[in-house]
Amino acid sequence: MPNIPVWSLVAQSNTGKTTYLEKLIPALGRLGLTVGVVKHDAHDFEIDYEGKDSWRLSRAGAEVTAVVSSTQAAFVERRPLTPEEAVGRVRGVDLILTEGFKHGPWPKLAFCRAGREPVVPLEECAALITDAPPEDCPVPLFPTEDPEPLALWLAGQLERRNVKEEDQ
Repeated sequence: MPNIPVWSLVAQSNTGKTTYLEKLIPALGRLGLTVGVVKHDAHDFEIDYEGKDSWRLSRAGAEVTAVVSSTQAAFVERRPLTPEEAVGRVRGVDLILTEGFKHGPWPKLAFCRAGREPVVPLEECAALITDAPPEDCPVPLFPTEDPEPLALWLAGQLERRNVKEEDQ
């Protein structure tokens, strides 16, 4: 199984995690990095809908249905996966970002707007993304409106990790 580094963007609901990731992913891409994303959904989402062939096949009893074209693919599993299982299925990328999973095993990138507290203690975070930097912050700080500094930091983390692995 590939050993792809994972970081979790964690925050309260409706603070801008997805919007931030929409900016961070292309910033990482400009640095030549490929990104996978695993998103947490607290609701029982529905990716397929009635009438589509894939929906009909799933309804007929298929536990896994794949839809593949010349430009994209999607797998729908009608069974629960742990976050670790979902992350473990991502292949062929330089890093994986998760949205959510504040209780997951991966380093946390806490996203926090002014007037709100981080959803995990800062001591448990790899970095803090905020528009209201606290004094004496124990972790690296990054702005909410500009993902470029965090992209550079993540690229540096990957480089250090790669050098460390080569030395072993």
